[in-house]
Amino acid sequence: MNESTAELGDAHAPVLQGLWEIVREGQQQILLSPHLAASCAFLTHLALCAPFLVLDSLGSVCQRVRSWRIAAGSGPPPSLWRWFECFCRVLFKYTTAVLPAAALFQLLRSPNLPELAPSCWQLFVEVVACFLLFDTLFFIWHYYMHRVPWLYRTVHQMHHQHHVPFALVAQDASSAELLSLLLLALSSAWVLGCHPLSEVLFHFLNSWLAVEDHCGYNLPWALHRILPCMGGAPFHQAHHKKQNTNFAPYFTHWDHLFGTYSVGFPFRMRHHRAVKK
Repeated sequence: MNESTAELGDAHAPVLQGLWEIVREGQQQILLSPHLAASCAFLTHLALCAPFLVLDSLGSVCQRVRSWRIAAGSGPPPSLWRWFECFCRVLFKYTTAVLPAAALFQLLRSPNLPELAPSCWQLFVEVVACFLLFDTLFFIWHYYMHRVPWLYRTVHQMHHQHHVPFALVAQDASSAELLSLLLLALSSAWVLGCHPLSEVLFHFLNSWLAVEDHCGYNLPWALHRILPCMGGAPFHQAHHKKQNTNFAPYFTHWDHLFGTYSVGFPFRMRHHRAVKK
C-alpha cells in the first residue's frame, strides 16, 4: 500500500512532491502553528510593499516613475513619514487583534499536512477557485459595508481615510476589517478543501494583488493589462475616489453584473498629453 501510494504521488506530482517533502521535513510544528497565517500575512505584506516604497522614493527624481502614477489629481507619492505612520498603525492592529483572533480560528480549524503534494493541475484549479470564491465573498461584504451606515462607520471608514492609496494602505483598516478579510481568505481555502501548498500560493498571490490594487501606479507589467477580467490599481483607486463603485477586489464581473462598475483612471502621462492638446 505504501509503495503504491508513493508511486501515485510520483506519477501525479513529480516536481511538487519533492518540494512538499522538503517543506514537511522537520517543519510540521511551524507549519501547524496557529500564529503562522497572520504572521505570514503581515510579513508578506511588508515584503511585497518594499518595491513600491522604492518607487515612491524615486518618484521625486525620476520622470519615468512619475509617468506611471495614476492620474486624476493623485498628487505626489506619499512621504516616508506617511509610510512610517501607516506601518505603526498596521503593526498595532495585527499584534493586538488580528494575530490572537486568527490563531483561535486556526486552532478550531485543525489543519493537517497530507503526505502527497497536489498535481500542478490541482494546484492551479484550487488557487483559481479560491480567488473566485474570495472575490465573491469580498464583493458581498464590501458592498454591505458601504450600504449599511453603521458598518461603514465602525468597520470600513478608517480604510477610506486614504483618498489616494499607496501600497501599505492595503492593510491600513480597522481591526475588525482586517480580521474579517483574513477570515474570508482562510475560509475560502478551508471550504474548498485546498491542499496546503495551494493555500500558501493563494495567500501569497492574494497579498500581492491587494498591494498592487492600492499601490497608486498603473504599471506596464501589471496583471490587469494581461487579463482584461481584472481591474487592477486604476479600478480600485476609482473606488477610493467615488466610493460607490468597484466593490470587487480583483475581478470586474460582479460590478458589471450589478451595475457598480466604473472605469479606472488612465496613466498620468496620458492625462498630461490630453491637457497639452
